[in-house]
Amino acid sequence: MPQQKDIVKIAVQMPGAYPQLIQLDQVSRCALPVIKRMLTRVWNLPGPDNYALQYADGIQTYITESVVPCNGHGRCAEDLYKGIQSSDSGVRCDSLKLLANVSTDITFAQEFISRDGHSLLVKIVEDAHEAPLIMTHTLTAFMELMDHGIVSWENLSSVFIKKIAGFVNAKVQDTSIQQVSLAILESMVLSSNNLFNEVKQEITLERLISHLQVTNQQLQTKAMALLMAMLLAAGEADRQNIIHSSSSVGDEMAHYLYVLQMVRLNHLEARMRTPLDSYNQEQRDMLHGLRQAAFETESESGLSNERRRSLCAKEFKKLGFSNNSNPGQDLSRCPPGLLALDTMAYFASRYPDAYSRFVLENSSREDKHECPFARSSIQLTLILCEILRIGEPPSETGSDYHPIFFAQDRLLEELFCICIQLLNKTWKEMRATQEDFDKVMQVIREQITRTLSSKPTSLELFKNKVNALNYSEILKLRQTERLHQEETLAPPVLELKERLKPELLELIRQQRLNRLSHGTLFRKISSRRRQDKLWYCRLSPNHKVLHYGDVEEETETPSIEALQEKIPVADIKNVVTGKDCPHMKENKGKQNKEVLDLAFSITYDVEEYSLNFIASSRTDFCLWTDGLNVLLGKEMSSESMRSELEILLSMEIKLRLLDLENVPIPDTAPPIPKAPSNFNFCYDFSQAEQ
Repeated sequence: MPQQKDIVKIAVQMPGAYPQLIQLDQVSRCALPVIKRMLTRVWNLPGPDNYALQYADGIQTYITESVVPCNGHGRCAEDLYKGIQSSDSGVRCDSLKLLANVSTDITFAQEFISRDGHSLLVKIVEDAHEAPLIMTHTLTAFMELMDHGIVSWENLSSVFIKKIAGFVNAKVQDTSIQQVSLAILESMVLSSNNLFNEVKQEITLERLISHLQVTNQQLQTKAMALLMAMLLAAGEADRQNIIHSSSSVGDEMAHYLYVLQMVRLNHLEARMRTPLDSYNQEQRDMLHGLRQAAFETESESGLSNERRRSLCAKEFKKLGFSNNSNPGQDLSRCPPGLLALDTMAYFASRYPDAYSRFVLENSSREDKHECPFARSSIQLTLILCEILRIGEPPSETGSDYHPIFFAQDRLLEELFCICIQLLNKTWKEMRATQEDFDKVMQVIREQITRTLSSKPTSLELFKNKVNALNYSEILKLRQTERLHQEETLAPPVLELKERLKPELLELIRQQRLNRLSHGTLFRKISSRRRQDKLWYCRLSPNHKVLHYGDVEEETETPSIEALQEKIPVADIKNVVTGKDCPHMKENKGKQNKEVLDLAFSITYDVEEYSLNFIASSRTDFCLWTDGLNVLLGKEMSSESMRSELEILLSMEIKLRLLDLENVPIPDTAPPIPKAPSNFNFCYDFSQAEQ
């Protein structure tokens, strides 16, 4: 006797007949044949061997081969072929619905297609007279039949393609029809280049991307699948044309592309917000796969449990995991969660040589200078998620999309592979230690952000640009931006600087002349390069005569009267420096660079005589050469003058801009208004006094 729990009630339906509610014994082998005989009697049909039973669970339909005779599929195909041509719309609807369900079975599909049933479906679509529900069943059945590959997609007519594209482009259309139409177009695009070109001509990109903004997630997914199929099927020129062709759309097109990018990237959100499960075998295998790919380990099968754990912990430490005994804990933080494991595994499998080189290079460094691969990868994945805004819903006004996204199917993973190698390079450039980890990651974030802001269109271009943006370049850019932030490079401020320069240069000139008037102690070098005597030189208070003479060591500043020699400034012809000095020419090839950098000479009278100097420091050299050039009416040119001028300008600018703190300075002056047509508004003081 069958148990009560084995008896279930099921509904059986057939196009053109009343549904029947029957009891089914789930354990009896004879139940299905008995039910078929009973149903054929109730519905007055010829023998039960001409029919088959189908079970639909709402997702997929099954035909039980063990109880269905060979000609069951044929009879079913014949009935449905007739049913979809019925004049009764209800029968047509039921037949097409059942056809969509049973078409997943390849044997039935062969029977139905052999009767040219698929052409009948094509005609229904081309005529486009049916109600939305019937059209949905028709398209679904067609898609299921075509998926078996029995009929070539290229046999479809242009009229059919236009109709399907019309369903997608229509602004008012049943969403079920649009979903199936999008799936049909995707299959066309992927099946043949000719069909891709036809679909490309019929589908408007604006309308296609607008499907991504609806709340129906299934419609979003189908639209995204079609768009990505078109981008993948297109060549480089076509791909750029698809993305950038609609110049008239402008901001709207940028918004569409931004939405597509956000929707596609947000498919990674689930992995980003899922921590590693230590009990999940697949995730554990991925984690140990990283270790095995990096190190040529001995066979672990013969090792004791303790020895195996010790070996794993040692290798996980070399990989850069903080918790080497239980590395899964490093991946418990969300975000980036499992996404960090995915990116590391992708790098190890896609670029095994680069992966091994990174790990082995750092495991051989001192501990404090080691760049930890796992810790760096987890943080880098988080940075990429933040830069790409994974997990954020698309903004209604957003338009900041990355062209590189449309040229790469796995953008996050490929960016990671480039940037993890960049991180190792930057780590070495910064001579970083473990304490500098956060500082290095800030630089990496800046390198990636700056490079993506230049809108590279390919991974190769991104790679070249981001690697050219090394640590020293980042420092230069930061300095420039700091100056901009202080508004010292704003056009009005630069103009103010130019106006202040003459006044500040005059201040520097006076300081140089004052220093010459005070005088400086110099040393003499004999022809044998033996230090000889000390001598002193100073400018007269009226700036007309240079006085000089020998002095004893430890002598205080001598008076002008104590200096016996003098040269009128009017007789000075020129000031020369370095190897052009007469006393340097005499010992050509024997003077070291330090002495050359401190040597200068005055030529006077008819340039037959010279007074030769060797300054005790670079500062004295700059002060005297600047001062002598001032006496000769020439421009000062020393690095000391340039540095002092910049300091003075910076201080003066800051003082003058104190009252304008937090007030934005416009790049251009406001326009001067036109003069009034008359001046009758002027106040007449003479009449007021009367």
